[in-house]
Amino acid sequence: MAWIWLVATVAAAVGAYVAGWPAWSGYRSRESRDLNTERYLAWRGRADRRPVSSTREGMTVAERRRMWIAAGLGTAAVFCLVGFMTVT
Repeated sequence: MAWIWLVATVAAAVGAYVAGWPAWSGYRSRESRDLNTERYLAWRGRADRRPVSSTREGMTVAERRRMWIAAGLGTAAVFCLVGFMTVT
């Protein structure tokens, strides 16, 4: 019966990856795109002269939700792994 814990661990870990990776990669690509735009405008001499604190938006609501789901599934995977270790 210990294999059930191991299967649950793998399933939760895969679910965390599937839920979290698209949100994280979308966030990072948007950050990179914004930084490249700022660099291009500065290179062309069309950058804003006044100091701007930050133009970064952060994660969207959907991305944040997916990251919370991934964190929950990751926690479940760790719990199942501990369960597997204690049963065997």
